[in-house]
Amino acid sequence: MDVTVFGGTGKIGHLVVERLLDEGHRVTALVRSPDKLTIDDPSPEVVVAELDDAPAIRKVVDGADAVISALGPAIDPFLRSGPLTEATRTVVDAMHESGVRRLIALGTVSVPDPRDRPGLLDRLVPVGIGLLIPGALKEVQGISEVVSTSGLDWTLARMTAPIDIPSNGTQRAGFLGRDDVGTPMARTDVAAFLVEQLTDDRFVGAAPAISN
Repeated sequence: MDVTVFGGTGKIGHLVVERLLDEGHRVTALVRSPDKLTIDDPSPEVVVAELDDAPAIRKVVDGADAVISALGPAIDPFLRSGPLTEATRTVVDAMHESGVRRLIALGTVSVPDPRDRPGLLDRLVPVGIGLLIPGALKEVQGISEVVSTSGLDWTLARMTAPIDIPSNGTQRAGFLGRDDVGTPMARTDVAAFLVEQLTDDRFVGAAPAISN
């Protein structure tokens, strides 16, 4: 497949790019800092642009079979606003213009899915995040709203605690209070789940919580 990636220089995004290349996909990545895309494979097409550059976003989306967005806000208590919600909106607009239907994006369980049956702890998570990092929560909520109302064939993978550990070969996905979904997940497995959604339609139009 021809896959366009946003957020490819992040901790999960670069693993997404590596996974796509390992599986033989053709990758186009829009990045702001190309020196952070530390991948030995020279095959990805790298377009350097800011996230508010709508023509550049349209260029990298046009002709793609699918888009994977690994964009996520910095965990910064002083963050008050950011560009990611509007960037996601621009990506969605570009996909509609180019006729690209499949969008796979990254979120967190701080934003509920209607299929969740959350317990008390699940309900407290967004409250705590809102107190500690309100700007990041606002961005995550904004991204989720744009993706889930996009009218595209979307999947929003909601993680809780991504960590830098080796893959244990286990992925769980489902809805809070209904399915056996835990908390931590290796970043490499988060990336693997995102890539697997290219050929898995179980969660089209849904925001599953994911964990190891």
